Formats: sequence, structure tokens, C-alpha cells
Amino acid sequence: MAAVEEPSVLEKNVERRAPMLPITSGEKANMIIHYYRGELGRMTSWRDRIDRTSNWAITMVAALLSISLSTPTSHHGVVIFAMLLVSLLLLIEARRYRFFDVYRARVRKLERHYFAQALDPQADLRPDWAAGIAGSLRNPRFIISYREALFRRIRRNYVWMYLILLFAWFLKISTPKLLPDQPATDGVSTISEAVQNAALGPLPGWSVTMVVALFYGAILYAAMHREPDEGEFAHGEVHV
Repeated sequence: MAAVEEPSVLEKNVERRAPMLPITSGEKANMIIHYYRGELGRMTSWRDRIDRTSNWAITMVAALLSISLSTPTSHHGVVIFAMLLVSLLLLIEARRYRFFDVYRARVRKLERHYFAQALDPQADLRPDWAAGIAGSLRNPRFIISYREALFRRIRRNYVWMYLILLFAWFLKISTPKLLPDQPATDGVSTISEAVQNAALGPLPGWSVTMVVALFYGAILYAAMHREPDEGEFAHGEVHV
């Protein structure tokens, strides 16, 4: 049987050689265009995931509100359950937003420092703009914290869902004819009656009302609080 020849050292070195890097300006421009398309595709994919979570939240709010307000046999706890589900979707969306922000930052750097300069050159171009993208590719890291992503999504979308749920919950506990085993009157005469109607199982109404008030205080703080504008979020008024 003939012996199998092993590859020579030269052949091994040829096999391990790294691919050729672009050298000419045309090759570099072609590489940047293809890279931009790839990053734009990843950014669009994560943006679609964000929108999908928001659509789930809106659909769930509409469904549970129709159940809660359509019949007096439905407990006001259904609205509180809707608040919990919206919060769960918010946590998922904040995580997705952090991934989206990484790719959005790379795309915006290319658009602002490369394509904008090619269309209308300006003197304030940073010569090291590409180093930021290269560093992100070598060592990918989140740009914003989970807390900041959470606050942004609350401020952009979820604060309105929470306000709708709060209004529906207050309407439910303040309108006896929307509650089971209550007289069919248009509304309560005092705040204490509404608080009493907020009872949830063994929990008295005042404790449930206090928890809801604290929860919405945190939502209001998140909606009003703004972090110092840094990075790509600070450029332009078109934000997500």
C-alpha cells in the first residue's frame, strides 16, 4: 500500500494564511458598503423584535380590558393582572433594546462619519471614528445599562399603556355597577368606598391601593427621568 504523503510546511502555511485585506480605495469602499448592509439587517431584525413585543403588550391590554369592563362579574384584579403582564413584556423588550442599540450605534457611526462625509464633506470629521466600530467588533459590549433601556421603553411606549390600565382600574373600583355583588349605581360617593372596593382576596383595599400607587410612582419617575445624552442617542431627534 502506498504511503500517504503529508502536506509540506509551505502548504500548511498557505492553508493557514488569513484572507487578503482590502488595499485599494475601491476595495475598502466595497467592503464598507457590504458591512453597512449587514449591520443594517441586524439592526432591522432587532427593531422588528422590539415592535413585536410592543404589539403583544397592546393586544393583551385591549383583550383584558374588554374582559374586565364588559361584565360586572369580572373582578378588578383582571386589570392588575394586565399590569403584571405588561411589566413582564417590558422587561423582555428592554433586554431586546440593548441588543438593538449596539447595532444602531454602529450603523449611525457609518452614516454620520462616512456616508454623510462622502455626500457633503465637513471639517469637523473625527479621524478615529472607525476605531470605535473596530473596538465594538473585537469586543462587543452593551452601550446602555438595563435600567436606562427600561426607562427609554417606558418613556416611549409603555407609559401610555400603564395610564390606560390605571384609568380602567380606577373606573372599575369607582363604579359599583361594574363590580360583582354591588348596587347598580353610577359611582361611589367617597374615596373610602373606592378604596374599599379595591380589596383583592385577603388583602384589604388600602394595601392594594398603596401598592398600585407606589408602582405608578415608579412608572412616573421612569417616564420623567432622562439620562445624559451620550453616544449615538445624542445626535438628531429621531430616536427609538
